[in-house]
Amino acid sequence: MAGQTLYDKLWASHVVRDLPGGDCLIYIDRQLVHEVSSPQSFAALRAKGIGLRRPESHFAVADHAIPTDGVPGIIGDPQARAQVAELETNVAAFAIPYAPPGTAEQGIVHVIGPENGFTLPGITLVCGDSHTSTHGAFGALAFGIGASESGTVMATQCLRQTKAGNMRVTFTGTLPPHVSAKDMALALLRAIGTGGAVGYAIEFAGEAVRALDMAGRMTLCNMAIEAGSRTGLIAPDETTFAYLRDRPRAPRGASWDSALAYWRTLASDPEARFDHEVAIDVSALAPQVTWGTSPDQVIGIGEDVPQVAGAAAGADARIARALSYMALAGGAPLHGTPVTHVFIGSCTNSRIEDLRAAAAVVRGRRVPAGVKAIVVPGSGLTRALAEAEGLHDVFRAAGLEWRNPGCSMCVAMNTDRLDPGDRCASTSNRNFEGRQGRGGRTHLMSPAMAAAAAVTGAITDVRSLA
Repeated sequence: MAGQTLYDKLWASHVVRDLPGGDCLIYIDRQLVHEVSSPQSFAALRAKGIGLRRPESHFAVADHAIPTDGVPGIIGDPQARAQVAELETNVAAFAIPYAPPGTAEQGIVHVIGPENGFTLPGITLVCGDSHTSTHGAFGALAFGIGASESGTVMATQCLRQTKAGNMRVTFTGTLPPHVSAKDMALALLRAIGTGGAVGYAIEFAGEAVRALDMAGRMTLCNMAIEAGSRTGLIAPDETTFAYLRDRPRAPRGASWDSALAYWRTLASDPEARFDHEVAIDVSALAPQVTWGTSPDQVIGIGEDVPQVAGAAAGADARIARALSYMALAGGAPLHGTPVTHVFIGSCTNSRIEDLRAAAAVVRGRRVPAGVKAIVVPGSGLTRALAEAEGLHDVFRAAGLEWRNPGCSMCVAMNTDRLDPGDRCASTSNRNFEGRQGRGGRTHLMSPAMAAAAAVTGAITDVRSLA
């Protein structure tokens, strides 16, 4: 029998039944629920007069719509207030564990799942959010689903799915100073584009991946969806196990020992074959920044913005539209472009490691007049850890706002949004037209690079501040 990839193993261990046409019915171990995607799911259950098959296998939180300033739980916007109230009514009625605003457990859904040990190696995990691929950093088969599928999981713990192909992305070499997992993710997008992994599950491998902490691995898997893959995976190892040990919802005692023995089997077999292979050497990788309106429109900080002239046929119109929207000149350097806003947060880069990297850059410096910079921790636990280390004082002394947990300016579903013409250095994952607010312009980058933009007022090579 041919060797299996990690994805093959996870898939095979969850198949309930093979279905006509090549699809499979697969078992779903756990589901994360938030206020934006769940109302239709609960409505479907009520319409059919059924309850949840396993309420304890779900975990709910409000993150997208809630404000991150002011008092936690006080929501001024009527629509957001109604969304959160509906979620709280639903989780109470269906007995789903819930993390209320203002608690240590509350935060961005893809941050609190791992922090609580709800995310574990070897499981299937879904959520009504495309960036559920984040959880694959633990060796979990995790992917985003729609509202109707979410309701199906609630009722049956199963989903009809089509198995993807296998892609391996190997990062070789050692990351240079001030270059991070976010730069690796952006470099991959530049190399293969936003459709380069459609139809594949990506397994990230190589010495550069193994050297990453769990925060970096989550950043990498988080952005697998931007390459077109629903699933990003990293085989669990000692770094994974050390992170999970003693988490509130992780196994303990004999159950931990049993789980650990199984988790150690979750790696691609040496003889496993992949349908597609990509290799990227990070040894000379520079900090990466997006210049356009798609996550694959990326350059190194020392490069010039692409020009329409000389672009490949079909790419010229795309470049021209992006340059027009972003108000940039082709052939000009991106370094030194002024920004009006800086956002450090999102499910991509809001963990304690990200905040430490940003604080190290802004320490002893000051945000210039005319720049609004906010730091939004990914959870109540992350916020408490940062404050215990004094990071909030570092940010505030530098003129950055220290906020409560939430999705915030990643997506314009709350009060944190850009106005037309605003330009933002952002640690989030998408830079589409209007993503952070109608007419807003977004440049994706790492926490260290965003911090450099905050204290200089412009897109800046963080290495120049070292």
